[in-house]
Amino acid sequence: MARRAKHRLVNEINVVPYIDVMLVLLIIFMITAPMINHGQIELPQIGKSLAAPVAPLEVIIKADGSLTLRDRAKSTTEQKVDRNQLIEAIKQKQTQNAEQPVVIAADKNVRYEEVIKVMDILQQNQVQKVGLLAQQK
Repeated sequence: MARRAKHRLVNEINVVPYIDVMLVLLIIFMITAPMINHGQIELPQIGKSLAAPVAPLEVIIKADGSLTLRDRAKSTTEQKVDRNQLIEAIKQKQTQNAEQPVVIAADKNVRYEEVIKVMDILQQNQVQKVGLLAQQK
């Protein structure tokens, strides 16, 4: 008769290795924490305010294809211009204020091709901040 070895299952967990690993990690974090560079966030001050947006230069394309220019920042009067005068006037205004945008407004009877031609002329002459003006009905 063979003797049966009495083996009992051990249902205890040995936590000593886990404690050792935890202590090693704690030491590593304590050494490296002072070496970390802390980022700085610059928050805006209460007294500082953003400048108000500049009213745009408005290029108006009439139904007959003629162009007019209106500087909304200074007045509401329209100045009739041809394509060359348009570029000169816009460049002059933008040298005074580089942040001033240009918007193109066209009569509803104007072909879209004319609007694209004006946009191309402005882009070829490095006019910045060009947009289209849309009206709700």
